[in-house]
Amino acid sequence: MEIKMGNHDLFFKKGYKVLYTLNDFLLGLWFLIGSIFFYFESLKTWGVTLFVLGSLQMLIRPSIRMVHSIHMKKLYQKEYEEKQNNG
Repeated sequence: MEIKMGNHDLFFKKGYKVLYTLNDFLLGLWFLIGSIFFYFESLKTWGVTLFVLGSLQMLIRPSIRMVHSIHMKKLYQKEYEEKQNNG
């Protein structure tokens, strides 16, 4: 479903895209560093810690998407309800 809201739509999408990208970058970084740490016995515990952090961070992206949807719905409740009622 898409609701046309002009510049507001672009503003909110752009901000959340930045959050998605930052989250994905950090996620990749944690797994890369964790993988490198696994080559060294003394750093394996830190490697596991980074894997756990990365796994938890995988939950952030759908959370960002859900918050974005809720935020948009609250800001544009009337348009959202009209769209729901019309089809």
